[in-house]
Amino acid sequence: MTARKICLLGDWRKIARRAWSIRLSIVAAIFTAAEVVVPLFSDVLPRGVFVLLAFSASIGAAIARLVAQPEMHR
Repeated sequence: MTARKICLLGDWRKIARRAWSIRLSIVAAIFTAAEVVVPLFSDVLPRGVFVLLAFSASIGAAIARLVAQPEMHR
């Protein structure tokens, strides 16, 4: 069995800046981190709110991978 080499797309920088799937994945990561950090400082927000936000952003990122994004090709 031969090992496959991982290689980046030629325009990966443009994709990283413009793709909604990347943006939403970053938002999901921020919400996941907030779920851990925010309760350490206060109990103002109901428990699990950041989990729901992170889940929503993750679903949005998955959908964004399938939706045409014409601005990516400019």
